[in-house]
Amino acid sequence: MRFEFATAQRIIFGMGVLAEAGPLAKGLGRRPLVVTGRDGSRSQGLLELLSAHGLQPSLFSLAGEPTLAGVREGTARARAGKTDLVIAFGGGSALDGGKAIAALAVNEGDPLDYLEVIGQGRLLAQRPLPCIAIPTTAGTGSEVTRNAVLVSPDHGVKASLRHPWMLPSVALVDPALTVGVPAAITASTGLDALTQLIEPFLSVKANPMTDALCLEGVRRAARSLKRAWTDGDDLAAREDMALASLLGGLALANAGLGAVHGLAAPLGGLAPVPHGAACAALLPHVLEANLRASGPGSPVWVKFQELAGLLTGNPGADAQDGLRWVQDLVTELRVPGLGRYGLSAADLDLIAERGLAASSMKANPVTFDRAALVAILVKAM
Repeated sequence: MRFEFATAQRIIFGMGVLAEAGPLAKGLGRRPLVVTGRDGSRSQGLLELLSAHGLQPSLFSLAGEPTLAGVREGTARARAGKTDLVIAFGGGSALDGGKAIAALAVNEGDPLDYLEVIGQGRLLAQRPLPCIAIPTTAGTGSEVTRNAVLVSPDHGVKASLRHPWMLPSVALVDPALTVGVPAAITASTGLDALTQLIEPFLSVKANPMTDALCLEGVRRAARSLKRAWTDGDDLAAREDMALASLLGGLALANAGLGAVHGLAAPLGGLAPVPHGAACAALLPHVLEANLRASGPGSPVWVKFQELAGLLTGNPGADAQDGLRWVQDLVTELRVPGLGRYGLSAADLDLIAERGLAASSMKANPVTFDRAALVAILVKAM
């Protein structure tokens, strides 16, 4: 047995820990760039905390998922303002955008010089600026991962900027920040979090440390995702989901993912499908295909049967019971099919082709051909 485990230099978790952002930031820089999402007003409290500790923050908002153009603009802002610290505050898009800006602000060239798949894939020459990652949704786990997913509209794909140095200096996870997130976003991000616990557990790169994280995360997500969706003010449920998301990020960064994410990336590049919504729509169909291809008694079946006991709350549940639980949850949370995003049959073939080359697909416990992936996409429509 041999494995490695790497994560953020420091993780701080708990209700109200946002209040610690000021002194934490002061220990890392003086001129922070706060990278946030479309609604920059949500970061007002953070900006006030930073100013109260003598820092000189500036704000940069990304309109949606981080595009090459948006990251170029943010990088230029960071360089012009002599930024010495990046604070990424928001959902997964803001966190990925912030991590990318922190890396590119001190490395010469264009994002395409460093991007996988569509770029040159060069390694970073200089360590990124210090980065504090503060998630405001419970889904991506990006606060503890070593990559940033960027959108290239010109190429019609999403690709990763990836390096071990991109792990944030501090992951500051305050579940209170997720209170008030709309039910639809709670559903899609929560199912993304669940996916990022199930896929690393079934991954060919799973190890005992990531398995332990996944099992604990699944236990919390199973008991709390529907509660958080039903009542967004349920603090115990919000805390469970924030921790489940964090645990999923820790697991995926060290054990990889699978076919759900292998298809979600090209999906998001071709159509305006939010990442969480893509994962939510794909999850039950990928699980069904994995189980069908593996068969009863296989390692995949046995591991998913272990998950099934946690998902259903029934220690005697089998893998099919677990699959039905996931299918029922996706239906109950009113997750829309992929068909609402205007995809055509030709798109599905291209998505499947690109999915075969995706890095996440390499960790899936079953090897799928293009026809099998198209069949999964058809069911997810």
